[in-house]
Amino acid sequence: MLVEKKELEAAVEGILFAAGEPVHIDRICLALGVDRKKAERTLRSLEGYYAFERRGVRLICMDNTWQMCSAPEYADMIRRAFEIRKPAKLSQPALEVLAIIAYYQPTTRAYVDQVRGVDSAYTVGLLLDRKLIEECGRLKDQPGRPRLYRTTKNFLRSFHISSLEELPPLPGVDEGGHLRLEDEKQQDAEEDAGT
Repeated sequence: MLVEKKELEAAVEGILFAAGEPVHIDRICLALGVDRKKAERTLRSLEGYYAFERRGVRLICMDNTWQMCSAPEYADMIRRAFEIRKPAKLSQPALEVLAIIAYYQPTTRAYVDQVRGVDSAYTVGLLLDRKLIEECGRLKDQPGRPRLYRTTKNFLRSFHISSLEELPPLPGVDEGGHLRLEDEKQQDAEEDAGT
């Protein structure tokens, strides 16, 4: 059994290394000829091994896909080795647009503009270029059929989260997406009217 476990781990390493991009768990199961539970156990074992042994690579999981990547603590050395410039940080407007799309996806640029109160065309283009967002269709029932945008796996990877469920809750918004501040104001007004 130990030999089988080591062979599975080696096969997973080979698959993920060769892919160079996220691989869905179902594809891994099919390639290894094992059920999902066994594949996930093998992946989690490798994930723990790389982290515990402080190896130069890590396994990350994002929405049922797995990818091999370099360990973040060696990013500066890796950049120097390849003379890669440190990526520019996102501006405040870019972070605002990205947050709106992340929380309200899929959404249109018009909605982003409405929330921000300014034109976001340039910023949406920048986020598309950086592959943090992508087009995911069009609204057919509206004039001009505006494009819909959503975040990408690169967004998840960049912010070190495995799924959108890990995004922190929006302040002042309940789980239904309603502003709590308005509810509190209405409740205060009703209490004042009753006294």
